[in-house]
Amino acid sequence: MTDTPRYSLAGRIVFISGASSGLGAHFARLFAAAGAAVVIGARRVAQVEALAAEIEAGGGRALAVSLDVTDEASLVAAFDSAEAHLGVPDVVVANAGVVREGRSTHVPADDLRTVVDTNFTGLYLTAREGAKRMIAAGSRDSEAGRIILMGSVTAEMTQQGDAAYGALKAGVAHLGRQFAREWIRAGINVNTVQPGYIATEINGGWFATEGGKAQVASWPRRRMTEISALDDMMLFFASDASRQVTGTTISIDDGQSL
Repeated sequence: MTDTPRYSLAGRIVFISGASSGLGAHFARLFAAAGAAVVIGARRVAQVEALAAEIEAGGGRALAVSLDVTDEASLVAAFDSAEAHLGVPDVVVANAGVVREGRSTHVPADDLRTVVDTNFTGLYLTAREGAKRMIAAGSRDSEAGRIILMGSVTAEMTQQGDAAYGALKAGVAHLGRQFAREWIRAGINVNTVQPGYIATEINGGWFATEGGKAQVASWPRRRMTEISALDDMMLFFASDASRQVTGTTISIDDGQSL
């Protein structure tokens, strides 16, 4: 468990996709420490089960669910399980993502489909299923619905090796505004957070290579973004404090995109 955060999420139920490692696992611990019950989903069930056990051992409430965001039936089943055990999630963090690196002239079509299916279609389906449940549970009156889309600072950058990923993350930012406009009168706020490069499993060890070190050296502050830099903004967007904030995209990248 982390130190007590500044924003209270007591009474909230947070659904997090892609929670088996990296940002998703960090957010699960963060939200649990702020008082939320967390539903943590991923394809790697053993890892989310271990995380849920850790959170409960620390005094929090957590439910691990099997989840493949590219499979709508899997999403529906995960939300059904959340609703049956904890209640309807009023916060959804659409976090699941994958990277398939390579120059655009060499990326196999199957890899491209995987990136699209997970980073855009899967994110879309996760947010949509969450919104359906919130609306059915009365979000119009409570105005408690919160959806946070995880984008990426690559949406603001051009470079070799992840053209599809960056373009899709740019699409995520606009999708967030579209969802925000569509669901605003349903009492659901939708905002997008674009993290900079953070040392997580998804980087695949790239930043330990000479090329990765050169990339870090090219940034204005010559360092990775710390994962904790996201904490206050994630808690703000999930809490009552963001009641009048929707359709916003914010980059937290320590100036990497400058």
